[in-house]
Amino acid sequence: MQMAAVEATREAFREPKANSAEFDSDAPVHAVVYMPDVDKTRMGGTMRLGVRKTVIKDDDCLAAWLYGEDEIYERHRHRYEVNPEVVGKLEKDGRVRFVGMDTSGTRMEILEGQDHPFFLGTQFHPEFKSRPGRPSPPFVGLVMAAAGMPLDRQSVEKVVGSIRSQDPWRDVDDEGTPCS
Repeated sequence: MQMAAVEATREAFREPKANSAEFDSDAPVHAVVYMPDVDKTRMGGTMRLGVRKTVIKDDDCLAAWLYGEDEIYERHRHRYEVNPEVVGKLEKDGRVRFVGMDTSGTRMEILEGQDHPFFLGTQFHPEFKSRPGRPSPPFVGLVMAAAGMPLDRQSVEKVVGSIRSQDPWRDVDDEGTPCS
């Protein structure tokens, strides 16, 4: 997601040298910056770690269809985030939109690219919660796109529903009966 934000910033700001503060502290525009609550002088224990809530702000987007919920919990491990100062201009430019954010609405968590068969970036690490038989929703979307399947609401919800109905980790079946 962070590199997608860098590229979108280069285009929206017409600034080919826009970059992440992690890679180029002297870049004219930083698309990605240290999180304000990170201590830059002490690197040990300064990451944003653990499960955090993400709010999906639009029910008409791929992330909402894949997750099937407007509030999700995913695991994080990072020190950098999309620069809040560039978000408005990036969305106005129209190449990307931020469809998921933290509960304060200031940290961008999910980015979707426009006019592309599959363009979904996350600040969190979806691989941390994937399990055999229970793939993380972003991976479901990636595999659907790679297989040439349509990514419209109905198709995504059908595939996600099928996966959930066969989930070996579920507690109850579709009728609410406890699984053994």
